[in-house]
Amino acid sequence: MEVEYQEGTVVIPNFSFGTGCGVRLARAGYGVYGLDYEGHGRSMGARCYIRKFDHLVDDCDRFFKSVCGQEGHREKGRYLYGESMGGAVALLLHRKDPAFWNGAVLVAPMCKKKLLYMENDKKDLQISEKVKPHPVVINLLTRIEEIIPKWKIVPTKDVIDSAFKDPVKREEIRNNKLIYQDKPRLKTALEMLRTSLDLEDSLYEVTIPFFVLHGEADTVTDPGVSRALYEQAESSDKTMKMYPGMWHGLTSGEPDHNIETVFSDIIAWLDKRSCDVLVHPFRPPSLSESTGRRGGAATPLHRPPRAKHGSYLCGWKGRMHPQCAM
Repeated sequence: MEVEYQEGTVVIPNFSFGTGCGVRLARAGYGVYGLDYEGHGRSMGARCYIRKFDHLVDDCDRFFKSVCGQEGHREKGRYLYGESMGGAVALLLHRKDPAFWNGAVLVAPMCKKKLLYMENDKKDLQISEKVKPHPVVINLLTRIEEIIPKWKIVPTKDVIDSAFKDPVKREEIRNNKLIYQDKPRLKTALEMLRTSLDLEDSLYEVTIPFFVLHGEADTVTDPGVSRALYEQAESSDKTMKMYPGMWHGLTSGEPDHNIETVFSDIIAWLDKRSCDVLVHPFRPPSLSESTGRRGGAATPLHRPPRAKHGSYLCGWKGRMHPQCAM
């Protein structure tokens, strides 16, 4: 049987905050699709309110599978791409259906309980061990989370200055109106904590081929997070790269020459796997069954088979409606 290998399909959770990545990958010949979580980016809902992290993952799972089942994508490699919180979502998507995805690119993924992050656009709201409430306080907050789930009462640290090295890019991020600048909501913070604990305790279950990247000078997420994933994952195909002197914003906050280096590594990793992978065609249920119910902004960013000097298509193509309950 003759098998035709093509460029793969890359999906990006919380796409409004990864548009630059999508453009780069589209230029390299990949079909790129993204979804904004409910309450994030261009999606409807209370800003940065996560009632149940599993609902967020379910939304991504349904939408991305509907994309992979479309004509032109069914026989292509299927790859996850996630940064920080998006890395956690990617790992949970893999856990939900271990055999479906062909690989994952994980940039400073949130998968360890030492640090808790809530990501909105290019900003992480951090609860480190130094500022995390006493266990008694956490227990109390857990008891009242259903009473005041949306209250913005969790201590945070503004980390834009320490995440984005390039001052021009840092200022652009500060001026981005999609950035959530209040304290995290109670329910959101507790869901993030539970997710971090869960992922740290199950790193050994990761079997997907992956490439994990981290800046060695990152003070927002501990590079040890990525090392732990690399060391504990059961994946037979796993790659880790640490970038000396680079900060948290590897793909958006570094000087241009550093960003070029990072994307060159990412695309080289994807290219090698898209040539080697044997894809089992996927035919999902109808699109209406595969998408959720409310408020998600779905953004295809794709191009046909690779041409060295061709153009690529970049544009908003409508809205999907994810499931996450409010």
